[in-house]
Amino acid sequence: MPDMTDSPGGGYHGYCPLEGFAMSDSLRFFEAIKRIDAANAEDPNRGSVDGREAPAELLYGQRMTRWLDRLEPQASEPLRLAVRSQHLCRWMIPRNSYPMTRAGYLQWRAALGRFHAEKAGQILHDVGYDEPTISRVQSLVRKERLKADAEAQTLEDVACLVFLEEDFAEFVSKHAGDEEKLLNILRRTWKKMSPRGHEAAMTLKLGERERKLVEKAALAPPAS
Repeated sequence: MPDMTDSPGGGYHGYCPLEGFAMSDSLRFFEAIKRIDAANAEDPNRGSVDGREAPAELLYGQRMTRWLDRLEPQASEPLRLAVRSQHLCRWMIPRNSYPMTRAGYLQWRAALGRFHAEKAGQILHDVGYDEPTISRVQSLVRKERLKADAEAQTLEDVACLVFLEEDFAEFVSKHAGDEEKLLNILRRTWKKMSPRGHEAAMTLKLGERERKLVEKAALAPPAS
Protein backbone atom coordinates (compact mmCIF):
# COMPACT_ATOMS: atom_id res chain seq x y z
CA MET A 1 0.00 0.00 0.00
CA PRO A 2 1.64 3.28 -1.04
CA ASP A 3 1.75 6.31 1.24
CA MET A 4 -1.35 8.47 0.95
CA THR A 5 0.46 11.68 1.89
CA ASP A 6 3.87 13.12 1.11
CA SER A 7 4.52 14.23 4.70
CA PRO A 8 7.47 12.97 6.75
CA GLY A 9 6.56 9.75 8.49
CA GLY A 10 4.47 8.53 5.58
CA GLY A 11 0.76 8.16 5.11
CA TYR A 12 -1.64 5.44 6.14
CA HIS A 13 0.08 2.10 6.62
CA GLY A 14 -1.34 -1.37 6.37
CA TYR A 15 -5.00 -0.78 5.61
CA CYS A 16 -6.67 -3.21 3.23
CA PRO A 17 -10.44 -2.92 2.67
CA LEU A 18 -12.39 -5.94 3.82
CA GLU A 19 -13.59 -8.34 1.13
CA GLY A 20 -16.87 -7.08 -0.25
CA PHE A 21 -16.14 -3.39 0.30
CA ALA A 22 -17.01 -1.21 -2.67
CA MET A 23 -14.20 0.86 -4.12
CA SER A 24 -16.09 3.99 -3.05
CA ASP A 25 -15.87 2.79 0.58
CA SER A 26 -12.11 2.46 0.33
CA LEU A 27 -11.75 5.86 -1.30
CA ARG A 28 -13.93 7.42 1.40
CA PHE A 29 -11.69 5.96 4.09
CA PHE A 30 -8.54 7.33 2.48
CA GLU A 31 -10.18 10.70 1.93
CA ALA A 32 -11.02 10.82 5.64
CA ILE A 33 -7.42 9.97 6.55
CA LYS A 34 -6.18 12.62 4.13
CA ARG A 35 -8.40 15.27 5.73
CA ILE A 36 -7.45 14.25 9.27
CA ASP A 37 -3.78 14.52 8.33
CA ALA A 38 -4.35 17.86 6.59
CA ALA A 39 -5.96 19.23 9.76
CA ASN A 40 -3.09 17.96 11.91
CA ALA A 41 -0.56 19.38 9.44
CA GLU A 42 -1.66 22.83 10.66
CA ASP A 43 -0.07 22.15 14.07
CA PRO A 44 2.47 24.92 14.76
CA ASN A 45 4.37 22.62 17.13
CA ARG A 46 7.11 20.52 15.60
CA GLY A 47 8.28 16.97 16.01
CA SER A 48 10.96 15.04 14.16
CA VAL A 49 11.35 11.74 12.37
CA ASP A 50 14.50 10.52 10.67
CA GLY A 51 16.08 13.91 11.23
CA ARG A 52 13.26 15.79 9.51
CA GLU A 53 10.84 18.17 11.19
CA ALA A 54 7.10 17.87 10.74
CA PRO A 55 3.93 19.02 12.53
CA ALA A 56 3.81 17.23 15.88
CA GLU A 57 0.21 16.00 15.73
CA LEU A 58 0.62 14.79 12.15
CA LEU A 59 3.48 12.59 13.33
CA TYR A 60 1.48 11.47 16.34
CA GLY A 61 -1.43 10.27 14.22
CA GLN A 62 0.90 8.33 11.93
CA ARG A 63 2.67 6.74 14.89
CA MET A 64 -0.68 5.73 16.34
CA THR A 65 -1.58 4.05 13.06
CA ARG A 66 1.70 2.15 12.92
CA TRP A 67 1.20 0.78 16.43
CA LEU A 68 -2.37 -0.21 15.63
CA ASP A 69 -1.09 -2.11 12.60
CA ARG A 70 1.24 -4.03 14.89
CA LEU A 71 -1.31 -4.78 17.62
CA GLU A 72 -4.42 -5.32 15.53
CA PRO A 73 -3.68 -5.84 11.81
CA GLN A 74 -7.36 -6.60 11.10
CA ALA A 75 -8.70 -3.61 13.03
CA SER A 76 -12.12 -2.32 12.02
CA GLU A 77 -12.48 0.81 9.95
CA PRO A 78 -14.03 2.83 12.84
CA LEU A 79 -11.09 1.90 15.08
CA ARG A 80 -8.57 2.92 12.39
CA LEU A 81 -10.31 6.26 11.97
CA ALA A 82 -10.50 6.82 15.73
CA VAL A 83 -6.81 6.02 16.21
CA ARG A 84 -5.81 8.52 13.53
CA SER A 85 -8.13 11.15 15.09
CA GLN A 86 -6.91 10.71 18.67
CA HIS A 87 -5.08 14.05 18.88
CA LEU A 88 -6.95 15.84 16.11
CA CYS A 89 -6.10 19.56 16.35
CA ARG A 90 -5.03 19.15 19.99
CA TRP A 91 -2.93 22.33 20.00
CA MET A 92 -6.16 24.37 19.82
CA ILE A 93 -6.83 23.59 23.51
CA PRO A 94 -3.46 24.00 25.27
CA ARG A 95 -2.83 22.51 28.69
CA ASN A 96 -2.48 25.96 30.28
CA SER A 97 -6.08 26.80 29.37
CA TYR A 98 -7.02 24.79 32.49
CA PRO A 99 -5.64 24.99 36.06
CA MET A 100 -2.21 23.38 36.42
CA THR A 101 -3.49 20.91 38.99
CA ARG A 102 -4.48 17.23 38.85
CA ALA A 103 -8.15 18.26 38.71
CA GLY A 104 -7.38 20.78 35.99
CA TYR A 105 -5.53 18.11 34.03
CA LEU A 106 -8.52 15.76 34.18
CA GLN A 107 -10.85 18.57 33.07
CA TRP A 108 -8.51 19.32 30.17
CA ARG A 109 -8.40 15.68 29.09
CA ALA A 110 -12.20 15.41 29.21
CA ALA A 111 -12.56 18.57 27.13
CA LEU A 112 -10.04 17.26 24.62
CA GLY A 113 -11.93 14.00 24.22
CA ARG A 114 -15.11 15.87 23.35
CA PHE A 115 -13.22 18.25 21.06
CA HIS A 116 -11.39 15.53 19.12
CA ALA A 117 -14.62 13.56 18.71
CA GLU A 118 -16.45 16.60 17.38
CA LYS A 119 -13.66 17.42 14.92
CA ALA A 120 -13.51 13.82 13.71
CA GLY A 121 -17.27 13.70 13.33
CA GLN A 122 -17.24 16.79 11.12
CA ILE A 123 -14.65 15.27 8.79
CA LEU A 124 -16.41 11.91 8.60
CA HIS A 125 -19.75 13.57 7.86
CA ASP A 126 -18.17 15.66 5.11
CA VAL A 127 -16.75 12.59 3.34
CA GLY A 128 -20.02 10.69 3.51
CA TYR A 129 -19.93 8.33 6.50
CA ASP A 130 -23.27 7.35 8.02
CA GLU A 131 -24.31 8.38 11.52
CA PRO A 132 -23.79 4.97 13.18
CA THR A 133 -20.18 4.88 11.95
CA ILE A 134 -19.57 8.47 13.01
CA SER A 135 -21.03 7.79 16.45
CA ARG A 136 -18.87 4.70 16.85
CA VAL A 137 -15.70 6.58 15.94
CA GLN A 138 -16.59 9.38 18.33
CA SER A 139 -17.23 6.93 21.15
CA LEU A 140 -13.82 5.38 20.57
CA VAL A 141 -12.09 8.76 20.44
CA ARG A 142 -13.68 9.61 23.80
CA LYS A 143 -12.52 6.18 25.12
CA GLU A 144 -15.92 5.33 26.49
CA ARG A 145 -16.37 2.01 28.33
CA LEU A 146 -12.62 1.53 28.29
CA LYS A 147 -12.36 -1.84 30.01
CA ALA A 148 -15.64 -3.18 28.60
CA ASP A 149 -15.07 -2.22 24.95
CA ALA A 150 -12.26 -4.22 23.34
CA GLU A 151 -11.69 -1.63 20.61
CA ALA A 152 -11.53 1.24 23.09
CA GLN A 153 -8.98 -0.79 25.06
CA THR A 154 -6.92 -1.35 21.92
CA LEU A 155 -6.92 2.38 21.24
CA GLU A 156 -5.75 3.02 24.81
CA ASP A 157 -2.98 0.44 24.46
CA VAL A 158 -1.84 2.11 21.25
CA ALA A 159 -1.79 5.56 22.86
CA CYS A 160 0.19 4.27 25.85
CA LEU A 161 2.72 2.53 23.60
CA VAL A 162 3.25 5.67 21.53
CA PHE A 163 3.84 7.63 24.75
CA LEU A 164 6.34 5.11 26.06
CA GLU A 165 8.20 4.80 22.78
CA GLU A 166 8.25 8.42 21.64
CA ASP A 167 7.80 10.71 24.65
CA PHE A 168 8.77 8.92 27.83
CA ALA A 169 12.54 9.47 27.58
CA GLU A 170 12.07 13.24 27.31
CA PHE A 171 9.63 13.13 30.22
CA VAL A 172 12.19 11.25 32.32
CA SER A 173 14.85 13.84 31.54
CA LYS A 174 12.49 16.65 32.52
CA HIS A 175 11.61 15.05 35.87
CA ALA A 176 14.85 13.19 36.54
CA GLY A 177 14.94 14.30 40.18
CA ASP A 178 11.49 13.00 41.05
CA GLU A 179 11.42 9.24 40.57
CA GLU A 180 8.22 8.84 42.58
CA LYS A 181 6.37 11.16 40.23
CA LEU A 182 7.65 9.20 37.24
CA LEU A 183 6.62 5.92 38.82
CA ASN A 184 3.14 7.20 39.66
CA ILE A 185 2.62 8.27 36.05
CA LEU A 186 3.91 4.95 34.78
CA ARG A 187 1.70 3.02 37.18
CA ARG A 188 -1.37 4.91 35.99
CA THR A 189 -0.34 4.22 32.41
CA TRP A 190 0.24 0.53 33.15
CA LYS A 191 -3.14 0.22 34.84
CA LYS A 192 -4.91 1.53 31.73
CA MET A 193 -3.26 -1.07 29.48
CA SER A 194 -4.35 -4.62 28.73
CA PRO A 195 -2.12 -7.69 29.14
CA ARG A 196 -1.47 -7.51 25.40
CA GLY A 197 -0.39 -3.89 25.80
CA HIS A 198 1.88 -4.84 28.69
CA GLU A 199 3.52 -7.53 26.58
CA ALA A 200 4.10 -5.08 23.72
CA ALA A 201 5.52 -2.49 26.11
CA MET A 202 8.15 -4.94 27.30
CA THR A 203 9.44 -5.26 23.73
CA LEU A 204 10.12 -1.52 23.34
CA LYS A 205 13.70 -0.43 22.76
CA LEU A 206 14.02 1.92 25.72
CA GLY A 207 17.08 3.42 27.33
CA GLU A 208 18.41 1.72 30.45
CA ARG A 209 16.94 4.16 32.96
CA GLU A 210 13.56 4.21 31.16
CA ARG A 211 13.41 0.42 31.08
CA LYS A 212 14.23 0.14 34.78
CA LEU A 213 11.44 2.59 35.61
CA VAL A 214 8.93 0.68 33.48
CA GLU A 215 9.91 -2.61 35.09
CA LYS A 216 9.63 -1.14 38.57
CA ALA A 217 6.23 0.36 37.82
CA ALA A 218 4.97 -2.90 36.30
CA LEU A 219 5.82 -4.77 39.50
CA ALA A 220 3.72 -2.45 41.68
CA PRO A 221 0.73 -0.99 39.79
CA PRO A 222 -1.61 1.34 41.70
CA ALA A 223 -4.20 -0.29 43.90
CA SER A 224 -7.02 1.93 42.61
